[in-house]
Amino acid sequence: MQSSQDMANKELKELLKRVRKIEIKARGLSNQLFSGQYHAAFKGLGMSFSEVRAYQFGDDVRFIDWNVTARLNEPHVKVFEEERELSVVFLLDISSSMRFGASDDQFRERMAEILCVLSFAAVQNNDKVGAIFFSGDQKSFIPPAKGKGHAMRIVRDVLAAPLPEGEATNLSEGLAFLNRALRKKATVFVLSDFLDKGFELALRLANQKHDIIALQLEDLSLSQLPKVGLLKIKDPETGKTQWLNTKSKRTQREWGRHFASHQKELIRSCKAAGVDLAILPGHLDYIKPLKQLFRKREMMR
Repeated sequence: MQSSQDMANKELKELLKRVRKIEIKARGLSNQLFSGQYHAAFKGLGMSFSEVRAYQFGDDVRFIDWNVTARLNEPHVKVFEEERELSVVFLLDISSSMRFGASDDQFRERMAEILCVLSFAAVQNNDKVGAIFFSGDQKSFIPPAKGKGHAMRIVRDVLAAPLPEGEATNLSEGLAFLNRALRKKATVFVLSDFLDKGFELALRLANQKHDIIALQLEDLSLSQLPKVGLLKIKDPETGKTQWLNTKSKRTQREWGRHFASHQKELIRSCKAAGVDLAILPGHLDYIKPLKQLFRKREMMR
């Protein structure tokens, strides 16, 4: 009979194996697909003074250093360079609704993989990486730090994090906690199914302080019910259950209309808050919408 220590060691070994598998896949995707795009898509903290040099034709006269110009009797200009170091923080939704339509392992694997790909792009750019886990009133914070080891710790924690039962999505609380936890501006990826309402103001306020990017982890089973006859579904956040006749055209139509309405409201809320949104469909390639997001941000700079 296995002891509790043996079982714990086996679980840890399996966890580390999953982390390693995701690490290998994410490194390849990050190197191949985001080379140069990450740097171009995300701004640094601002501009810092670099040097003073002799004025050249075409230089902006606003940057003339009049003290040096007077001393050397020759026009000189100040040269600035972008401060590249960023803090990249992942705001991770682990509320009960993330259980719907997929197993806990599927949810964790997908979130961990996306996080790992983006983390590697940040690490290669010498940026800090951190994370906030939130579900209802429960929140935990991993402060930003540099290095692949720190990024992989976050990936490990995603894989190990249990999905609580009866915890409703509360994006407003998660975003408010983000503002309290981070004093300096950060690039923040919000990974969630966004099955919540009334978070537009919190999203706008957070985006005024930080650079917020919304990444919706979409479950395709939410957009279309399988036609399997009578189906008992349970709301993971409220615990309420109901029977649906999935072969009914009316049921299928109402379900699809409800999902489309939610998506339309999410797009509207992000646009009103000035937040970029990428929808990452479940069980499909998430790299394409991420690359489109990066290109869009690069063109807007």
